[in-house]
Amino acid sequence: MDIVQQYMLDSCRAAQHGEAPPPPPGAHDRDVLRTIRRRIRAWAAVHRPPLP
Repeated sequence: MDIVQQYMLDSCRAAQHGEAPPPPPGAHDRDVLRTIRRRIRAWAAVHRPPLP
């Protein structure tokens, strides 16, 4: 089952239970990538190589 089929199944189940549908696939990708980039930069700032 691919991600689109899973999304459709989850949307159908949410509708049957009267719940809000899940966010569409890829809705939060940009936020996740920004968070990863920030964490990598923070880690790199703390773990800089010593100056010669």
